[in-house]
Amino acid sequence: MRLLLVEDDPTAAAYLIRGLHEAGHHCDHLDNGHDALFHAAREAYDVLIVDRMLPGLDGLSLVKALRAAGQRVPVLFLTALGGIEDRVDGLEAGGDDYLVKPFAFAELMARVQALARRPPVQQQQTVLQVLDLEMDLLRRQVRRGGQKLDLLPREFMLLELLMRHAGRVVTRTMLLEQVWEFHFDPKTSVVETHISRLRAKIDRPFAVALLHTVKNAGYSLHAPD
Repeated sequence: MRLLLVEDDPTAAAYLIRGLHEAGHHCDHLDNGHDALFHAAREAYDVLIVDRMLPGLDGLSLVKALRAAGQRVPVLFLTALGGIEDRVDGLEAGGDDYLVKPFAFAELMARVQALARRPPVQQQQTVLQVLDLEMDLLRRQVRRGGQKLDLLPREFMLLELLMRHAGRVVTRTMLLEQVWEFHFDPKTSVVETHISRLRAKIDRPFAVALLHTVKNAGYSLHAPD
């Protein structure tokens, strides 16, 4: 894998770089957010490992800027900020996973490998459609009834998963694993919050609801029977 580590602590960076190289991976290292934004937007990386507290441009702002530019490279936040609100902020900024310092290197590698297994866009369908709701994966656009909908990056990912499983139940666990790459329950309402925001954009302005809550099971995107 080709990885980008954005970490301003030289001791922590040296430890990570050594471990990643020993595991057979190429790892570029930058110590500030501004340089990381430039390189991540122009270079092809499999995963970004990003500290939150960075000079110049902090980790949250870095990831937000990348997502706003349409960059979907998986991001693992690696930080000492471990509170529930900190985790939620990281996920809502566009992070895919969140690991708190101190950490076990074996767990870091397992999380990085899980993120890297996400299939590239070019191997997927490029247009998804349910009734009058259409998602263009290449243009990163969503329309319903011909009207363009403005979705945040995480909302786009959430809707993409629901559309790929149209007519079937998608559980909360599936959403955590496939949208956030969480293989544990973070004990937050992050899924419910994003579902509510997504529903407000794709359903409430329209006559027919497509996004349905399935009691004690999960969610389903489908046209009414």
